[in-house]
Amino acid sequence: MNVTTSLITDSINKSYSYAQYRDHVTTLLKDGLATGSTQSEDLTHYSTLNEVRMNRLDKTIAIPDEIKHKLGKLKKHHTLLVISEGWCGDAAQILPVINKMASENSAIDLKIVLRDENDELMNDYLTNGARSIPKLVLVETDTLTARGSWGPRPHDAAKLIMDNKEKYGAVTAEAKEELQKWYLHDKGHSTMEELLLLLENAENITP
Repeated sequence: MNVTTSLITDSINKSYSYAQYRDHVTTLLKDGLATGSTQSEDLTHYSTLNEVRMNRLDKTIAIPDEIKHKLGKLKKHHTLLVISEGWCGDAAQILPVINKMASENSAIDLKIVLRDENDELMNDYLTNGARSIPKLVLVETDTLTARGSWGPRPHDAAKLIMDNKEKYGAVTAEAKEELQKWYLHDKGHSTMEELLLLLENAENITP
């Protein structure tokens, strides 16, 4: 995917830090609103659930020493540009993990943009033709070059949903419940390992 540096620059300029993103979602919820171009009681409800979920994960997610060590060895400056929305259940499970990873190395910067405000970027990173989020674009900070992408779910979580969809023709309520149990059991480790691999691969890319 050849994403222009001007699009990357524009997206980063419109982005939120993790703290700003959390504050933005919280402020909207106080007015009974969700992020995004569509408003509904369901989206507001999901956003409220995600607030509780992310508050818990911010306190409980722990980066294993082995992954801390590998993150500390990264030499390039990386920007993790994540496309998200406050109502997205997967984003609520994944963003706190990415934030904790970024905090382990000052050369890693997390930036978050809202999907519905960034159509051009989202359309460059579709998943099987769908605007699935969260989607992470790995950017080499010094050159503003996109070096890879990841998302919207870790491999095993994606397989759980894909298998259910193939079997029933749509994602069932039971599958959504199983997905939340999967995230709870995994404790963010799959996300950590997959993103670390993406970062390590990017370290070896030459201009």
